[in-house]
Amino acid sequence: MKIVTYNVNGLRPRIAQFGSLLKLLNSLDADIICFQETKLRRQELTADLVMAEGYESFFSCTRTSERGRTGYSGVATFCRVKSAFSSDEVALPVAAEEGFTGLLGNGKGELAVVAEGLEEFSKEELLQVDGEGRCIITDHHHFVLFNLYGPRAGGDDTERIEFKLKFYEMLQKRWESLLGQGRRVFVVGDLNIAPTCLDRCEAEPDFENNQFRRWFRSMLVENRGSFVDVFREKHPNRREAYTCWPQNTGAEEFNYGSRIDHILCAGLCLHQEQDLENHNFVTCHVKECDILTQFKRWKPGNSGNSLRWKEGQRSIKLEGSDHAPVYTSLLEIPNICQHSTPRLSARYIPMVRGLQQTLVSVLMKRKVSEQVDENNIKESCSKTERSSPDQCGTPCSSSSQDSEFLSSRTTKCSSGFANEAACNTLVTSSNEHIKTIPGNRSKKKTKGTQLSQLSLRSFFQKSSIPSNSNCADNGTDVLPSQTDIPELNLSNETPMPENRSGILDQCELNSSASIQNQDQDEVGACFSRKEKNSLALLEWQRVQQVMQNSIPLCKGHREPCVARVVKKQGPNFGRRFYVCARAEGPASNPEANCNYFKWAASKPRNNKG
Repeated sequence: MKIVTYNVNGLRPRIAQFGSLLKLLNSLDADIICFQETKLRRQELTADLVMAEGYESFFSCTRTSERGRTGYSGVATFCRVKSAFSSDEVALPVAAEEGFTGLLGNGKGELAVVAEGLEEFSKEELLQVDGEGRCIITDHHHFVLFNLYGPRAGGDDTERIEFKLKFYEMLQKRWESLLGQGRRVFVVGDLNIAPTCLDRCEAEPDFENNQFRRWFRSMLVENRGSFVDVFREKHPNRREAYTCWPQNTGAEEFNYGSRIDHILCAGLCLHQEQDLENHNFVTCHVKECDILTQFKRWKPGNSGNSLRWKEGQRSIKLEGSDHAPVYTSLLEIPNICQHSTPRLSARYIPMVRGLQQTLVSVLMKRKVSEQVDENNIKESCSKTERSSPDQCGTPCSSSSQDSEFLSSRTTKCSSGFANEAACNTLVTSSNEHIKTIPGNRSKKKTKGTQLSQLSLRSFFQKSSIPSNSNCADNGTDVLPSQTDIPELNLSNETPMPENRSGILDQCELNSSASIQNQDQDEVGACFSRKEKNSLALLEWQRVQQVMQNSIPLCKGHREPCVARVVKKQGPNFGRRFYVCARAEGPASNPEANCNYFKWAASKPRNNKG
């Protein structure tokens, strides 16, 4: 059995690089795949992002509306199985839980209850740590798997440091509760903690506050059923074994990073006869654990042979996550009893499966809709008869006509008058209201139809213009008031007024002249815009040339520097500076960044924050 943890730095771009979710999952070739930093909101969980043939998935998304954290973080666990509904495979969990406090539930609709061991915390505190979508728990019978994305906290961000401390304090109590029940616990994911000096590059300052590294080491030694850092158990003295590299400095080129993606394990082995001093889960069941530094970040057009990093060699910069996957292989994990997929699975999310309806509900809705249609039809026709009894020569309320109406969806109650269609009733689908449209009194046209596009001639045909009206000298139309315009009969038998043709010809000439003048104005404006764009382009090229000439050369390599801007709030916020353009690396490597720094001449923007 193989377990992989991987911070994808956005699940959507990783899927795009591989072509599909299935190709991404298959490239990792594991039974349980834990992703962190998926950066998906709950409403974005569509089938192409969460469902792949042969896998069951479980997601936790951020629920907070805090500025800058909406759609951030997020974790997902994918389990490779042969059957989702009746399986004895260990990879398919017997239960699943979103978050670790118990308040987000397990997808069964049961009443949320605070998890055992966390009763001392308030609900507000518990919901705060679970609101950022940082944990998904899957119970695989032999062990409980925590897929975690630990909070990041800068050295001077006291609010996030406090949040991170509370996050891990609550987690520790939850783990202690499970270990006290005799359960085995796996913790995998990006914990944002580099525990020892072996796990961070030589010149890098403290990656996190020291108190987090102390907490990490205490979890490995002091607690009952203490956790084991599986990677360090297999590779106790390996140096430069990093899993994360800063993207903005190109540090990956020289393997200048930190190990913050971990696999931890605690609990007894599965053997019947156990010596508590010599037997534990890692010793008896973990075959290997390593970092997938050669994991191929596949993309269209790539040869597929490019590695993330080759020792002693410079390689091209590849697109993808700033993390490397970490994996572990387990031995002698027996099957479990038959079970099906937990209700928390992504296959049950409404955006993925849709809203299922029963046959009875569909028939009941149709029956009610038809009754409403019939009542509205009778009421509409009865109102028409009361308002204008001469318009409907044939009654509209007979049962035979009602039946014919419901079958054809269109009924016309015609009278003896040739020029009027009095009771034209259009019935929409069963989910829409019935519209009654008098034949020659409608003033609106449905948008999107051919009738909504009117020509100039048809515009004048719709209004009755007296014979003594004409176009004014300034080219505008002089029309009578609305009250003076009689109803116009549009039948073929209606003759056109004698002087209407002349009026139309004169108005169309005036309109054509107006349109021609407008076109000439637009052409002139177009040339004016092009001229302005050309001048702006030349000015921008001049500015770029001045900027290029003002860029200093770094002292280490005598190469042009790159300009950056201070984005951190403070007295220098918005201020520009120059640094060496090469990738960050160890100081002993002359090919790496020479640490050159120089402030630009521009002053910082006013700090309003």
